[in-house]
Amino acid sequence: MKWNWEQSDWPEFCYDSVALEPFERQFLLRSGEFIGACKHVSAADQDRLKIELISDEAVKTSEIEGELLNRDSVQSSLLHQFGLGPDRPRISPAERGIAEMMVDLYRTFASPLSDRMLFRWHRMLLKGSRDVSVIGGYRKRGDPMQVVSGPLHRRRIHFEAPPSNQVSKEMKAFNAWFNESAQRGKKALSSIARAGIAHLYFESIHPFEDGNGRIGRAISEKALAQNLGQPSLIALAQTIERRRKDYYAALERNNKANDITDWLTYFGQVILDAQATSLKRLEFYLAKAKFYERVRGQMNDRQDKAVARMFREGIDGFKGGLSAENYIAITRTSRATATRDLQDLVSRGALTKTGQLKHTRYHLNLPRSGEISR
Repeated sequence: MKWNWEQSDWPEFCYDSVALEPFERQFLLRSGEFIGACKHVSAADQDRLKIELISDEAVKTSEIEGELLNRDSVQSSLLHQFGLGPDRPRISPAERGIAEMMVDLYRTFASPLSDRMLFRWHRMLLKGSRDVSVIGGYRKRGDPMQVVSGPLHRRRIHFEAPPSNQVSKEMKAFNAWFNESAQRGKKALSSIARAGIAHLYFESIHPFEDGNGRIGRAISEKALAQNLGQPSLIALAQTIERRRKDYYAALERNNKANDITDWLTYFGQVILDAQATSLKRLEFYLAKAKFYERVRGQMNDRQDKAVARMFREGIDGFKGGLSAENYIAITRTSRATATRDLQDLVSRGALTKTGQLKHTRYHLNLPRSGEISR
């Protein structure tokens, strides 16, 4: 069996452009909706929204690779990187490193891709790593770079990348292709096609000992941002992480030939789902701002702490709603005080109440989507 990079037509990927047209149209439409919705956010709130969206991507792109990071630490590092807060001590190298890489991606999205940029990202990403022999450079080990699973006695090889002595040549061609396929390049490609090919192409080379998945997804986001003319703030990693098995299965289905229509239609849907998630996040953020405008100065410290905790759960909120027990645990107060606080929040229109007795649950009372921008 030959891998895609061993085929005679490598890396001349082919695909059905007509099959991608619906994805391309929807991508541009939703991009316009997101940009339009952002106009309802103040400059200060745009900074906070930017931090929240980027931190989610940073945490989720690491989680795809099995690395669990502290979201608050990543956010703190991002705030410092953007000059919006002090540098907090005791943030792990991994959390600080992914934050630095995501900020660099945001700031340099329009710059051409180069070895220097990729090496910089790799150094940021693998800060503190002790088990990678080459950090800030392409792999040099002589043994095959393989993606495998299963026990030692029955290994399954999902993919094998080009040998290390070919990587520099392959990456020179990849960087040239990426820059020439930009909107004003010699071989310009549409947004979905370029981002999808960039990801599969890069992952097929697998140029680093570690960090290929995270850098590959960053390259796709860079491609989308360049085609839009601004950072996309798309929830790409968050969407992939939800269906991680589908993602790896799609990569595996498309690593043995260079007709990649199947991959691009899969990736196109991922991008559209990621856009929908980002739009929901933006609507949630706008609803949060409206909520605090309505209740500002009306909550005591306990109520404020509990409501802030509810917002931290994000769009989905507490599973099944906030219970009195949740409130007691968050605020460390008595049951009688919790009951009074919750009833007060309901009477003020901050929360809604469902259920009775031990099944009573509380939910944030947020404006509907159509009411947010009014």
